[in-house]
Amino acid sequence: MIAFLTRNVGAGLSARLKTLTLIGLLPLAGCSMEPIYKTTGVVMSGYSWTEATPYVMQMSDPTMACALGEGVDPLLYSFSEVVDAPDDSGSLLMALAANCVEYRAWEAELDYLRADYAGDVVAAKNAREMAKRLNAESAVRRHRSFERAMAAYDFDPAAEPLVCPDFDDEQDELTFLLGLLNGMQAIVNDSNSGARAGIPRNIAPQAERAATCVNNDKWAGLPSAVRALVWLLLPDTQPDSATDPWKVLDKSSDMSIRAGMRASMAIEVVAAETFGRPDILEQTIAEFASADGRMKVWEDYRLVDVVAGTIVQFASDKHWAANYGHRTPQGAFGKLSPENPMSDMETMDLDGLL
Repeated sequence: MIAFLTRNVGAGLSARLKTLTLIGLLPLAGCSMEPIYKTTGVVMSGYSWTEATPYVMQMSDPTMACALGEGVDPLLYSFSEVVDAPDDSGSLLMALAANCVEYRAWEAELDYLRADYAGDVVAAKNAREMAKRLNAESAVRRHRSFERAMAAYDFDPAAEPLVCPDFDDEQDELTFLLGLLNGMQAIVNDSNSGARAGIPRNIAPQAERAATCVNNDKWAGLPSAVRALVWLLLPDTQPDSATDPWKVLDKSSDMSIRAGMRASMAIEVVAAETFGRPDILEQTIAEFASADGRMKVWEDYRLVDVVAGTIVQFASDKHWAANYGHRTPQGAFGKLSPENPMSDMETMDLDGLL
């Protein structure tokens, strides 16, 4: 009996002692883990900026890159709880994540155009609503990318007088510049959503001023293209001495081909669509397509050129879907109408299905 009591009482005391020990150690474990988290956060932030970012910038797969943005951003940014927020790489990751949503919005927009062409009102209405929702989501992410880029370089876009940031290297300059571009894209996405995201429009003139902080020649005319887009959106922001915005966009597009990074051409295409210039739209798409075989891509920033290509391809697909009920046919990129409609018709081999 005594042995039985000793065994059971001993076991009970042992269990309670273990529980008390665990309760007592948990706060200590939390304290001891914090330095590890901080160290991990510093390592993660440093690696993402110095190693992962240059690697991703050289990628040629925009879908994989956008998936990286959606998957890695929450993990990397969670370390902002214990270390300084990684706003530089965080801005780029959020821009990639915004691309993912925008690609889905594009598919919904093409669904809408094809349904509208076919006269299917219900399907067209459903697709249109989906496109608006996704555009609102993309606008939010792009605005966040803009805000992170401004925070990364302690830049106040509304400051008077303008104080440009000090950049350490090329990667800093491009991150800042792409942040401005995402701010402008956020406004366009929000407009396409029916203003559901509530993106403040005053970031447009802020982006216009900030673009003067980056060398236009070095960055293939992209800063001037951003400024010209703002001048079209808000004519009051255009200086009296400035050249006509369409001429600025055209010149920036030429510079972008020579540099091998055609982001400016994507801006010109978006401007032509937004402000109803089918002549410029057709010419720019044709120039983009013809440059594919003769242009040397800027290898360090290949992804920027590839993403610009997806924007121009989508503009072409929209035109074809609205006017012919399908995407741009194979071999027709660069043209907005078939030379011989019947020759472009793809026929299905029914014998192979039977």
